[in-house]
Amino acid sequence: MMQIISPDTRFDFVNRRYTAVLISTILNVLALAILFIHGPNLGIDFAGGSLVQVRFAQSTHADAVRAALGDTVGHVDIQDMGREGTEYLVRVPQTNEEAAGITKKVISTLEQKFGQGQVDVLRVESVGPRVGADLRARAILAVLFSTLVMGVYIWLRFEWRYGIGAVIALLHDVIITVGMLVAFGYEFDLTIVAALLTVVGFSVNDTVIVSDRIRENRRKDRRSPLADIINRSVNETLSRTILTTGTVMIVVIALYLLGGPVIHGFAFSLVVGFFVGTYSSVFIAAPIVLFFERAASAAAAAPATRGGRRPAAAMRR
Repeated sequence: MMQIISPDTRFDFVNRRYTAVLISTILNVLALAILFIHGPNLGIDFAGGSLVQVRFAQSTHADAVRAALGDTVGHVDIQDMGREGTEYLVRVPQTNEEAAGITKKVISTLEQKFGQGQVDVLRVESVGPRVGADLRARAILAVLFSTLVMGVYIWLRFEWRYGIGAVIALLHDVIITVGMLVAFGYEFDLTIVAALLTVVGFSVNDTVIVSDRIRENRRKDRRSPLADIINRSVNETLSRTILTTGTVMIVVIALYLLGGPVIHGFAFSLVVGFFVGTYSSVFIAAPIVLFFERAASAAAAAPATRGGRRPAAAMRR
């Protein structure tokens, strides 16, 4: 049977952890800077407003649609849906006017400008400002709560060190994914929240596999340093990680390329999140376990080196 990764690989992942942490820190700082300076492009779900998806009988330029709505509706955001200039998303920000009234005004204006029977309405969505703010708060809480719960689960299943490593790795994945979405101008809506939750679940799955192998190898080999055990464990699960991530990425990339503009943001989030999640399971979560292990060993050894001997209480233990 063909093997993509040899079972006898001996890649030294642990000694590359400082470079990995430096790269991750830079990416996280850039992502947070972009998020706070530029701000997310909130969709109708979170910002409130109205959305109308229309299809024209003949090819029409986006500027013509914007000009037709400018006098009666005001500022609108027009998005070409990639159907040879015949299908557009019209977004109207939240105003004091009722959402139903704005939607009717958009439809009637387009029919007057382009003629009766020339415009088909495919989809209409309206969200009030209070509902949008509530959905936005709930979405943030959902992502944070799921991340913490995953960390607590790993904490209870393994040790607290593994739980902290998992939480830091998951926050790392979410921050970079959100930063990439903001940088590329994708709109944040409920589908993006679903994608972020999917990224959290996928990333923690890799972390559990690696952590389980580390625990198993530590039980078999009590004498080897933890760094060697982590390297061996990551190498032993490397083939499984690449095969799993590779097959999922093929599907997600196909979804991005063939799924159409409506699903681009969702698929893009998965592409970035799955790649970063696999990276963080190897270079972030596992080295954090080593860091806390060495910190605990150093703290335990400190009393023995202070004054040249251990205190009496330490000797009795």
